[in-house]
Amino acid sequence: MFKRSEKVAEAVHELVSELLVKGLKDPRIGFVTITGVKVTDDMHLATIYFTVIGSDEEKKATEQGLNSARGFIRKEMGKSFRMRYVPDIVFKYDASVEYGSRIESILKEIGSPEHDDNDKENS
Repeated sequence: MFKRSEKVAEAVHELVSELLVKGLKDPRIGFVTITGVKVTDDMHLATIYFTVIGSDEEKKATEQGLNSARGFIRKEMGKSFRMRYVPDIVFKYDASVEYGSRIESILKEIGSPEHDDNDKENS
Protein backbone atom coordinates (compact mmCIF):
# COMPACT_ATOMS: atom_id res chain seq x y z
CA MET A 1 0.00 0.00 0.00
CA PHE A 2 1.31 3.44 -0.90
CA LYS A 3 1.89 6.14 1.63
CA ARG A 4 0.55 9.57 0.80
CA SER A 5 4.09 10.96 0.58
CA GLU A 6 4.91 8.44 -2.17
CA LYS A 7 1.88 9.54 -4.19
CA VAL A 8 2.84 13.18 -3.75
CA ALA A 9 6.43 12.35 -4.77
CA GLU A 10 5.16 10.74 -7.97
CA ALA A 11 2.97 13.76 -8.73
CA VAL A 12 5.87 16.15 -8.08
CA HIS A 13 8.08 14.06 -10.38
CA GLU A 14 5.53 14.28 -13.20
CA LEU A 15 4.92 18.00 -12.73
CA VAL A 16 8.59 18.99 -12.56
CA SER A 17 9.41 16.83 -15.59
CA GLU A 18 6.61 18.51 -17.52
CA LEU A 19 7.74 21.98 -16.42
CA LEU A 20 11.28 21.24 -17.57
CA VAL A 21 9.95 20.43 -21.02
CA LYS A 22 7.38 23.21 -21.31
CA GLY A 23 7.64 25.90 -18.68
CA LEU A 24 11.18 26.72 -17.60
CA LYS A 25 12.99 29.08 -19.93
CA ASP A 26 16.21 29.55 -17.94
CA PRO A 27 19.16 29.19 -20.34
CA ARG A 28 21.31 27.73 -17.56
CA ILE A 29 19.15 24.64 -17.40
CA GLY A 30 20.64 22.10 -19.77
CA PHE A 31 19.50 18.62 -20.70
CA VAL A 32 18.05 17.59 -17.33
CA THR A 33 16.48 14.31 -16.29
CA ILE A 34 14.59 13.99 -13.03
CA THR A 35 15.70 10.66 -11.60
CA GLY A 36 13.64 10.64 -8.44
CA VAL A 37 11.69 12.57 -5.84
CA LYS A 38 11.45 11.92 -2.13
CA VAL A 39 8.86 13.68 -0.01
CA THR A 40 9.05 13.61 3.77
CA ASP A 41 6.17 11.97 5.61
CA ASP A 42 5.02 15.35 6.95
CA MET A 43 4.91 16.69 3.35
CA HIS A 44 7.07 19.70 4.19
CA LEU A 45 10.10 18.88 2.04
CA ALA A 46 10.49 17.43 -1.45
CA THR A 47 14.00 16.44 -2.50
CA ILE A 48 14.24 16.28 -6.27
CA TYR A 49 17.15 14.29 -7.72
CA PHE A 50 18.37 15.15 -11.20
CA THR A 51 21.10 14.32 -13.69
CA VAL A 52 22.59 16.48 -16.41
CA ILE A 53 24.55 15.56 -19.49
CA GLY A 54 27.54 17.86 -19.73
CA SER A 55 30.59 19.21 -17.99
CA ASP A 56 30.90 20.06 -14.30
CA GLU A 57 30.30 23.74 -15.13
CA GLU A 58 27.08 22.85 -16.94
CA LYS A 59 25.98 20.75 -13.97
CA LYS A 60 26.59 23.64 -11.57
CA ALA A 61 24.83 26.10 -13.88
CA THR A 62 21.86 23.76 -14.20
CA GLU A 63 21.63 23.37 -10.44
CA GLN A 64 21.70 27.16 -10.05
CA GLY A 65 18.98 27.50 -12.69
CA LEU A 66 16.82 24.89 -11.00
CA ASN A 67 17.28 26.53 -7.60
CA SER A 68 16.31 29.91 -9.03
CA ALA A 69 13.13 28.34 -10.42
CA ARG A 70 12.08 26.86 -7.05
CA GLY A 71 9.50 29.58 -6.41
CA PHE A 72 7.92 29.14 -9.82
CA ILE A 73 7.83 25.36 -9.40
CA ARG A 74 6.22 25.64 -5.95
CA LYS A 75 3.63 28.05 -7.36
CA GLU A 76 2.79 25.55 -10.11
CA MET A 77 2.61 22.76 -7.53
CA GLY A 78 0.15 24.87 -5.54
CA LYS A 79 -2.03 25.31 -8.62
CA SER A 80 -1.91 21.62 -9.54
CA PHE A 81 -2.17 19.91 -6.16
CA ARG A 82 -4.99 20.21 -3.71
CA MET A 83 -2.88 20.32 -0.59
CA ARG A 84 -2.97 22.46 2.50
CA TYR A 85 0.79 22.94 2.39
CA VAL A 86 3.03 22.87 -0.69
CA PRO A 87 6.37 21.23 0.15
CA ASP A 88 9.63 23.16 0.04
CA ILE A 89 11.89 22.00 -2.77
CA VAL A 90 15.53 20.97 -2.65
CA PHE A 91 17.39 19.95 -5.80
CA LYS A 92 20.23 17.44 -5.48
CA TYR A 93 22.48 16.16 -8.21
CA ASP A 94 22.14 12.38 -8.60
CA ALA A 95 25.58 10.90 -9.20
CA SER A 96 24.26 7.33 -9.33
CA VAL A 97 24.13 7.37 -13.15
CA GLU A 98 27.81 8.30 -13.36
CA TYR A 99 28.61 5.73 -10.69
CA GLY A 100 26.74 3.05 -12.64
CA SER A 101 28.56 3.98 -15.85
CA ARG A 102 31.89 3.72 -14.08
CA ILE A 103 31.05 0.28 -12.72
CA GLU A 104 29.90 -0.84 -16.16
CA SER A 105 33.15 0.33 -17.78
CA ILE A 106 35.19 -1.50 -15.12
CA LEU A 107 33.19 -4.68 -15.71
CA LYS A 108 33.71 -4.38 -19.46
CA GLU A 109 37.43 -3.90 -18.89
CA ILE A 110 37.57 -6.99 -16.69
CA GLY A 111 35.67 -9.03 -19.27
CA SER A 112 37.66 -7.80 -22.27
CA PRO A 113 39.71 -10.30 -24.32
CA GLU A 114 42.92 -8.38 -23.59
CA HIS A 115 42.39 -8.88 -19.88
CA ASP A 116 41.71 -12.60 -20.41
CA ASP A 117 44.98 -12.97 -22.39
CA ASN A 118 46.91 -11.34 -19.55
CA ASP A 119 45.37 -13.76 -17.07
CA LYS A 120 46.40 -16.77 -19.21
CA GLU A 121 49.97 -15.49 -19.47
CA ASN A 122 50.19 -15.05 -15.70
CA SER A 123 48.95 -18.61 -15.01
